[in-house]
Amino acid sequence: MPKKTIGLMGCGTIGTPLAMAIDSGRVANASLSGLFDIVDENARDLKTKLKSTPQVYHNFDQFADSTADIIIEAASQQAVKNFAKRIIESGKDVMVMSVGALADTLFLAELLQLTPIRNGHSKIYVPSGAIAGIDAIRSVRHIANSISLTTKKSPKALAGAPFFTTRNVSLDNITKVTEIYEGPAVEAVKLFPANVNVAAVLSLAGIGVEKTMVRILADPEATTNQHEIVATGSFGEIKISVNNVTAPGNPKTSFLAVLSAIECLRSICEDGIRIGS
Repeated sequence: MPKKTIGLMGCGTIGTPLAMAIDSGRVANASLSGLFDIVDENARDLKTKLKSTPQVYHNFDQFADSTADIIIEAASQQAVKNFAKRIIESGKDVMVMSVGALADTLFLAELLQLTPIRNGHSKIYVPSGAIAGIDAIRSVRHIANSISLTTKKSPKALAGAPFFTTRNVSLDNITKVTEIYEGPAVEAVKLFPANVNVAAVLSLAGIGVEKTMVRILADPEATTNQHEIVATGSFGEIKISVNNVTAPGNPKTSFLAVLSAIECLRSICEDGIRIGS
């Protein structure tokens, strides 16, 4: 298989280990060609940690027009909104880590409309992130009656979410497991953009952002990020539980999200058997 060149947008918690994995050869047939971050220093710092010498781009348009075959977004939902169309228009594939941006169905429709019209081959890749069992959810999506996600994190992992700007909730005063939010995924990904991208992944695989229900719990004793999926329908019931170690330096992100991105990239770049997709 020809080698794929990779451009990385976002050089922080997720982007850094992704770059290190590519740089170390953990993903065969892949090479890192470019780095971009709106905080220019982040990209420069990451480059110093690598054996390879990807170009640091200071201008996004130059980055989008670079020689990369695939651009990985590892920045934010807003970055997806700002830059994904331009990436597709440049004829490149894009891997989206901040999947909550795709919960905006109008925006997603615009992206999907661009992929065949602009170049006939651009693809949008979505890793499974910090949850498991996505293939099972996809297999029952047309006969599922309900799909729900319950996420439990420590209060510090939820701090800074837009939800708290309009709610009278003090995370510092939580002393026991407390329900913070219950409602549809379409609202959850807006109110907790750095916490429940998994809700968007689940919705895309399943019954959509309006019908997928989300509960978010704050647990002061939690040392991991926990996600439980329950799906019911004529097929029976599916229960999936994941207890994730957090990514180094960022309690908002699960380490599994990083690993799933590496595996998604490996499935794109490497030959061999593909299981489940």
